[in-house]
Amino acid sequence: MENSKMQAHGAILLANTIFGLGVPVTKLLLEDWVSPMTYMATRSLGAAVVFWLIAAFMKPEKVERRDLMVIMLGGLMGFVVSQTLTAEALNYTSPVYFSLIATLTPVAVMLMAALFIGERITGLKFLGVLLGIAGAVLMVVMGQTSGSGSNDLLGITLAILSVLTWAVYMIITRKVAQKYSPVTQMKYVFLVSAIVTVPLAWPELSEQRLYSAATFGWDGALEMAFIVLMATVLGYFLIPYAMKYLSATTVSIYTNLQPMVASFVAIAIGQDRLTWDKPVAAVLVLLSAYIVTVVTTKAETLKNDKA
Repeated sequence: MENSKMQAHGAILLANTIFGLGVPVTKLLLEDWVSPMTYMATRSLGAAVVFWLIAAFMKPEKVERRDLMVIMLGGLMGFVVSQTLTAEALNYTSPVYFSLIATLTPVAVMLMAALFIGERITGLKFLGVLLGIAGAVLMVVMGQTSGSGSNDLLGITLAILSVLTWAVYMIITRKVAQKYSPVTQMKYVFLVSAIVTVPLAWPELSEQRLYSAATFGWDGALEMAFIVLMATVLGYFLIPYAMKYLSATTVSIYTNLQPMVASFVAIAIGQDRLTWDKPVAAVLVLLSAYIVTVVTTKAETLKNDKA
């Protein structure tokens, strides 16, 4: 069991490192090789093919029709809508600002849970929300005056919408996610995603540098392969594996690694520059996520034990 926990920690560490690297890599793809919709179509179709191939060698799971609808609706909400907003956000703002906003995912999940299923927001959780909002406001204000993106206000707004959409996806699929294997869920998620995004991207496909014989480059192909195989397929394998042996709180703590990795790489390759507001915003949003996911969980556990 102890060995399994160590492997789970390694899996979640690797997954969040990959996700962090995926932010500047996506920025490179959008700047040099593909449009946001072509990026989404390639990612959806590539992941769908891989997951259906894997499923062909596994024992098939029977999915109830109602659950299938939830999974496919979740795919539209949590991947197509959320990740399209992500791609559009990275068109306008820097990888550092985007990754910091993404760290607020636990806060967004808490807010959506309160809105849709009536979960209570304690005073401590409210403090966490206020800190997260303060961090986001600081990024918006500084982005307007000295940001490195083409339109940081729009990019940060799209990033917030992406996080909120992802939070809704997690809320509506939380029960179904416990009934079926990750492969079964993901093959349907990416199938419906491909069905939606490929027709939308098809008319512009020939205009994309990555898919034109005259402008094709192996660096762009390798970047896209990393996004499809590592940041999508492998990431979706590692997270469910880790959650078999680690608590949700422990898993969520590792998400704080993403902005560190994304920021370091983005600044190192010249996509962004280090200004005073980024470390301050990082402290605010990371503290926000920590209060919502760790401190409140400990407080609630202590309260239940006393009861």
